[in-house]
Amino acid sequence: MGLDVAGLVALIRERPAVGALRLVTVDGYSGAGKSRLTGRLAAALGRVPTVHLDFFYPGWDGLAAGVDLAVHWVAAPLAAGRPARWRRYDWGAGGFAEWRETPWAPVIVVEGCGAGSAALRPYTSTAVWVDTPATLRETRLHGRLDWPRYAPHRARWAAQEEALFAAERPWEHADAVVDGATAAGARNRRSPGAP
Repeated sequence: MGLDVAGLVALIRERPAVGALRLVTVDGYSGAGKSRLTGRLAAALGRVPTVHLDFFYPGWDGLAAGVDLAVHWVAAPLAAGRPARWRRYDWGAGGFAEWRETPWAPVIVVEGCGAGSAALRPYTSTAVWVDTPATLRETRLHGRLDWPRYAPHRARWAAQEEALFAAERPWEHADAVVDGATAAGARNRRSPGAP
């Protein structure tokens, strides 16, 4: 079934909360369009808080560690009704910097590579996978302002994505798969209320 952003909002509202929280994850490869979709989705949901995993992956080899931190710093506290407290990773300095806080809200969007991982699923109300052809993802990455800083690490990061996604296949567990080439079309992967 085709879904636009309004359709995704309806799906999110229909899916059961985990406790009192509707945690929405937006996952996909680098360059898929996750951040763009997250911005549109958060606005359509009423400017709900968003957490970007890019802020606390611990470096260029930190994809799996970032997922673990997302569980401990974000998902588990929010599910318990507390704010999320997380440390911003300073990519220039190569280490963690200040602590930040995302207040608890009834709906929160977590975006980034690995957001649909198995470790986060027990806390997730609605999982979205952004599916975009590899050639388009690479074109987008090369066009980003941060490409010169990212380029030397691209192969390392891509290898981590491939390993994580091959092992976990998050698109198979997603409630909706969005066509990242248009960022408009999505198909419902599970009926509302399904596990």
